[in-house]
Amino acid sequence: MIVTTDKGLRRSFLGVDFLVLSHGPDTMITKMLYKKEDNVPVHKHPNEQSGYVISGKYRIRFGNYDQIIGPGDTYSIPKNVEHRIEIIEPGEVLDFFSPPRADYL
Repeated sequence: MIVTTDKGLRRSFLGVDFLVLSHGPDTMITKMLYKKEDNVPVHKHPNEQSGYVISGKYRIRFGNYDQIIGPGDTYSIPKNVEHRIEIIEPGEVLDFFSPPRADYL
């Protein structure tokens, strides 16, 4: 599958806008479009989630981690682990899910 940026599926979850860029049977890539007013509460899902910060500044909390992250930083959150992200400065983050999140499609 090849998806150009203009063809990404526009979605919103918990008030956060994002694009589903591509997905296959085992993985999914999304681009989160975080705004300052977005609030991502504590939640968990049966998908492993890894992310790459393109722009912006965030505080991410999961497990024993509570850290400020910014451009170039990455993270991996195991499946079924509670986590949250606080938007300090708006920006974009690529999130990778395995398996794909059915609730995003």
